[in-house]
Amino acid sequence: MKFNRKQFCILSSTIAGFSIFMIISGIVMTSQDKPVVQTKYTVSIDKKKIAETQAKTDEIKLKDIEIEINNPISINVKDYLEDVEKLKESTIKALKLDTSLVNINQPGTYKYVITYGKKRYLGTITVNEKELPNVTLTLKNIKLQTKESLSSNPRTFIEGEITDEVYNNLTLDISKVDTQNQGDYTYYIVYKGVTYQGKVEVRDPGPTIISPETTTTCPDDAKLDGSTCKCNDENKEYNKDDKKCVEKQQEENKETDKEKEVTE
Repeated sequence: MKFNRKQFCILSSTIAGFSIFMIISGIVMTSQDKPVVQTKYTVSIDKKKIAETQAKTDEIKLKDIEIEINNPISINVKDYLEDVEKLKESTIKALKLDTSLVNINQPGTYKYVITYGKKRYLGTITVNEKELPNVTLTLKNIKLQTKESLSSNPRTFIEGEITDEVYNNLTLDISKVDTQNQGDYTYYIVYKGVTYQGKVEVRDPGPTIISPETTTTCPDDAKLDGSTCKCNDENKEYNKDDKKCVEKQQEENKETDKEKEVTE
């Protein structure tokens, strides 16, 4: 039998298809004779990392901050956050800090702002006065005569030396002292809330005591010079015995006569 070209192609395709089917069937049958190997896959996850991941949050809590006057404030937003370690890093990077309302040179309570997207969070910064040194003051007992002026410098009333820092922060009260009238008066110095009390004694001046030298009476031609008389005429000198101004030559002659009398 002779086949034409079309019939030959159909026959060849049929034989080829049958051959492929037989090959596949043989492979399947062979594979059914081999043991089946089951592979179990397991994934180990670090529990600690899971806990850390689950702990991360977007909840923002701000600190209440206190500083001393004239001290700088931080510009790092992390320094203003509570539990910063629990916040996501992406959240921290998105935060914007604004401390423009804080005056570090003036004691008081101020607000700062942290912005997260459209949300604004307000925190508090308290600027405190500088802490003063602790000192114990010892006050003087001041004595004055009536109508004598009383100093208003606190250092005048304090025993020992004090620093300028202490001096500039204490208060002197001498309003109860009356220097016009004799009596005992109380004054006060206040430092760091502690009141110290001192005393001012005001007394009338006593009688003037005149020494014997001041009672010397000079002749008309002399004047008192200290405790002795001095002659107005430079050629004369005062004789205490005679209480007169005599010529200097005469005085020398008297001295000579006295020497002669002693010699004789």
